[in-house]
Amino acid sequence: VVANNELLAKPRNIRDAYNFLRVKEIDSLALANAIQNYQKAWSNYRKIGHGIPTFHKKRSDWSYQTNCQYPKQKEAFLDNGTARFIDAKHIKLPKLGIVRIAGFRRLIKERLLNHIPTRIGTVTIKKTADEQFYLSMQLGSDIAFVKALPKTQSQIGIDLNLDNFLTASNGAMVANPRFYRKAKKKLALAQRVLSRRQRRAKKEGRNLRLAKNYQKQRLVVAKLHDKIRRQRNDFL
Repeated sequence: VVANNELLAKPRNIRDAYNFLRVKEIDSLALANAIQNYQKAWSNYRKIGHGIPTFHKKRSDWSYQTNCQYPKQKEAFLDNGTARFIDAKHIKLPKLGIVRIAGFRRLIKERLLNHIPTRIGTVTIKKTADEQFYLSMQLGSDIAFVKALPKTQSQIGIDLNLDNFLTASNGAMVANPRFYRKAKKKLALAQRVLSRRQRRAKKEGRNLRLAKNYQKQRLVVAKLHDKIRRQRNDFL
């Protein structure tokens, strides 16, 4: 078993063992990252002694990682690697090609337009349960991303409590918006509909992934959860 694991430790050997990995659309660096994460999981298990690594279950959300490389480039920028920005609205990724993006951060936009040396490391592509795609990058640079703020020579105490979100020592108070409680009734109704459609699909012997009505309602519930998550993040 150990010899077999060592044999499959390289992307080329794994592609020889499994036919579905031989398609051209699969990024070799994504496969290498999956192997590295697999080996790291077993290494951590041997050190800690508990938490046996298991395969991910099939879910409606997924993600994968790839890496940006700079072949024959003397200096790394945001627009000269294998994963690079075409402009403020488009990015090119290995195998995927040119992808349109939104929500471009001003900090990255300034570095792209001013051609500030910045290296792109790990690139993560994620699909959420509500069919939204997100792209995140690990960036590195010798030039600081943010400037140090001047010291105010003042102090303030903040108390997080249950009645309000926080109370400050200067008397300021921030109310708790309670986004989940406001959406709880609507969410409960949507989840009951989802439960009924799940029971009906199972009773008729249909696969939930192929049950259109179930998938439509699953998307409704996922969007409600995602709305609450985004409301909390915006508030914070």
